[in-house]
Amino acid sequence: MDVYSPGGHIDCTFEFNDRGRGPKVAAHYIVAADGLLLRADLTGNDYLKAPVDEHFAVKDAIAVWKSTSESGQAHAAGFYISNNGASAESALLVGALLKAKNVPVKLLPAGEARLERLTDVTLEDHTRKLHVTEFAITGLSFEPQTVWLDDDQHFFGSPGKWFAILREGWEGTNDQLYALDRAAEDTRNARLAHELAQHLDHPLAVEHVRLFDSEQAAIREDQTVVINGQRITMVGPSAAVVVPKDAQHIDGKGKTLLPGLFDMHVHAQPLDGLLNIASGVTNVRDMGNDIEELKHLQTQWDSGAAIGPRVWKAGFIDGHGPFQAPTGLYADTVEEAQAAVNRYADLGYVQIKVYSSLKPELVPGIVKTAHARGLRVSGHVPNGMIASQFVEDGADEVQHINFIFLNFLASQVKDTRTPERFTAVGANAAKLDLQSKEVNDFIELLQKHHTTVDVTLATFEGMFTGRPGKVSPDFAPVLNRLPAQVQRGAYTGGLPVTEQNDQLYRDSYDAMLRMTKRMYDAGIPILAGTDATAGIMLHRELELEVRAGIPPSKALQIATLNAARLLKQENELGSIAPGKRADFLLVEGNPAEHISDIRRCRLVMKNGVLYKSADVYGAVGIKPAD
Repeated sequence: MDVYSPGGHIDCTFEFNDRGRGPKVAAHYIVAADGLLLRADLTGNDYLKAPVDEHFAVKDAIAVWKSTSESGQAHAAGFYISNNGASAESALLVGALLKAKNVPVKLLPAGEARLERLTDVTLEDHTRKLHVTEFAITGLSFEPQTVWLDDDQHFFGSPGKWFAILREGWEGTNDQLYALDRAAEDTRNARLAHELAQHLDHPLAVEHVRLFDSEQAAIREDQTVVINGQRITMVGPSAAVVVPKDAQHIDGKGKTLLPGLFDMHVHAQPLDGLLNIASGVTNVRDMGNDIEELKHLQTQWDSGAAIGPRVWKAGFIDGHGPFQAPTGLYADTVEEAQAAVNRYADLGYVQIKVYSSLKPELVPGIVKTAHARGLRVSGHVPNGMIASQFVEDGADEVQHINFIFLNFLASQVKDTRTPERFTAVGANAAKLDLQSKEVNDFIELLQKHHTTVDVTLATFEGMFTGRPGKVSPDFAPVLNRLPAQVQRGAYTGGLPVTEQNDQLYRDSYDAMLRMTKRMYDAGIPILAGTDATAGIMLHRELELEVRAGIPPSKALQIATLNAARLLKQENELGSIAPGKRADFLLVEGNPAEHISDIRRCRLVMKNGVLYKSADVYGAVGIKPAD
């Protein structure tokens, strides 16, 4: 709710509930005649329920700000962006940009914003009409942020499929506005695809390069790889490969050529296409999405109308309830569950992912139907079950390392649909003896059932070890490469901790790494997936696997050939060999020895189309790695 009062005073309350998570913020703003903020006071809690206590004020032309994660001051000629701003704040920024008359506005603490007017429409709802305008703000994130305002320049809405904010009483306009949003986004992405994708007219030879052999998880020195069209045609020692006379040459000395990477846990969004390709991720497995949205995105990426990876799709099934997921299909009966599986199978999905609110008794039937249709089954372990029961009921895979620990905490956790699935692990994971009989028995169960574990280590690093005012370790390696306003998010912290449990949560995250290595040593297949910021966080996932004790070459194998095999794509993808799809990334250095070299991406090819990593990163405001 936004209340506008004389003198530029605006009072806002902002709250939503996302499966037990979500912010609750009360904000008061005072706006000057030029549209810049004179004061902002915000209190409440953030998405992970950590305290919000943020204040900004201008006095004697000096702006001063302080929150739980940062403090500073500067000359006041700028618009302050709060860490936990209410929805009205974007409208206030648009107002300041309009008053600036096409001149960029400095942002505080850092960066600058630009404004583009996209489109307008007169909405109709029964007997009411309302004219609204869509604006795009550049400078807040990786891509322009869009917002709809009424003619008084008051916030009207941000439409969406997963998440939408709309003025009360006008909720029925979401689809109409979202269609306009998507059309503008498609136009921008088509322009970027035209500018950044290089469609080659001649063969391409990458010469004298260090090659990562994913079949053997080993390096082969001084190799030459020739690509013609969409396929790799020759691979071998440089002295033995005869390069076609009309080939384009790339000098690979000092660099390593790897198969295109797989991110095995994404929830694909349009922005992710650029982030993934820039990072060498040419293949993803989507683990839950709106059916029509994902179809649209996949069609764009496959056709080249937008830049993005190949997609393999997991169909998302949850049960109805207060913590139900915001997307996918819902099933509360045997018949509904069977129908959901069959619908996904008919649409060409390769896997079913069940979620936390699904009734446990429906799992065996879902597994039976899915396996009969040739689909794997994985997921969050539904509330009321533990991982061992999920595996015994036939699940092929478990998502997230926290559910492995929850297997041993059933008596201490009331409801795994809530954030307790994180906090209980934080309070107890470090105390679990990983060599105990119960852990050994569980590992043997995973071995017996050939169960895969999608650990998503990067998802939890910031959650368990990030602290307000300090750079979250998952973003630390890339911080200086990110847009100024994105960098601020790296300082906001993770789960709320106290002086008493701060170290315990850190130790519990270390236990997650040790459990990952424990499973790896036992031969349990581990996947590399992010469930986090696309592209750059897959690099972090690989670094964390190595930190856990997995050799760098094996971590690279996990993210290439092993992923391709799980998806039954090893004849086409996952290694660099004659006849396979022309997918690769070319990086400086040798990530098979120093895994962080995977960040030093220079060229990426997907299906014979070549991209300069620096240019694609630049399109989303990220600097290339040195």
